[in-house]
Amino acid sequence: MIGPPPGVRVWLAAGPTDMRRGFDGLSRLVQEVLGGDPFSGHVFAFRGRRAHLVKLLYWDGQGLCLLAKRLERGKFVWPSATEGVVSLTPAQMSMLLEGIDWRRTAWTARPEVVG
Repeated sequence: MIGPPPGVRVWLAAGPTDMRRGFDGLSRLVQEVLGGDPFSGHVFAFRGRRAHLVKLLYWDGQGLCLLAKRLERGKFVWPSATEGVVSLTPAQMSMLLEGIDWRRTAWTARPEVVG
């Protein structure tokens, strides 16, 4: 996946979103519910009720981009809040899109001593 440019913020919409929404519906959510500007160049992420589908809304300077990813196994880890917005770093967003728990950024295995 192509990563966001430097300085771009990633915003997760807390709670489930109707995944039938497209450009206009998600832009309206960004403005009215999240209090953001869909044309700011930031990435806005939305997750469906079953947690296996995520949509990203992004303004690239010329038009809105809508990216979708569906996991065949597993679920996207999302904040437990039902309202509001959560900010992520681009690294956390990369982990989220890979299906990794971005809230636990610790090694899962301790490095072994050589020698």
